[in-house]
Amino acid sequence: MIAWELLGHTRTPDGEDMSLTRQGHEYVILAAGKPLMSSRMHGSEEALASLGCTVARTREAPCVLVGGLGMGFTLRATLDLLGPDATVVVAELVPGVVEWNRGPLGPLAGHPLKDSRVQIEVGDVSATLRSSTRRFDAVLLDVDNGPAAFTASLNTGLYDDAGLAAARGALKDGGVLAVWSAWEDRKFEQRLRHGGFTVQVERVRARLKKGGPRHTIFLGRLD
Repeated sequence: MIAWELLGHTRTPDGEDMSLTRQGHEYVILAAGKPLMSSRMHGSEEALASLGCTVARTREAPCVLVGGLGMGFTLRATLDLLGPDATVVVAELVPGVVEWNRGPLGPLAGHPLKDSRVQIEVGDVSATLRSSTRRFDAVLLDVDNGPAAFTASLNTGLYDDAGLAAARGALKDGGVLAVWSAWEDRKFEQRLRHGGFTVQVERVRARLKKGGPRHTIFLGRLD
């Protein structure tokens, strides 16, 4: 069996260990020693982009926020859906993850950070949302494992009432908030409705047509 190779190590702002490992052609990011994401399963991240950008892709010069860079698959899918006049802002909390995407992870999603439409903001996506007023046609959040965040305590504030209010304020009329989650979450679904969103919940496969575990995409639309 091929041994796992450590490619990088970093920490989240609240001190949690994160590492990038590789075994053969598979890359895995670990958080506190637990698998956070794998390059073998990224179909649901692509579904996040396709479901979240249904409105944005029809608009002239759309602006989309991707919260959480991960391995770049959501960003790549977003770029492939949008035209040359689009702007895609990527907010990533951990600087090391950005460097990994500029280095060993870059080829996995076709080096999306090299696209001229991309703007990187290294920091808390909540800060980007709070400082933006009707800026985005879509907000795609792929942070931690969704509303039940465990990697960084800062992430939980994205999904509470104040976090959803910030997302609502950052969206243009008719905009869409799309949230990736490893699990179903009825309380979060109710919180979205209470926050003024029209809610749709989609269950998608981690590998799309190739199967894998089911993940959840929450879609909140502003009517």
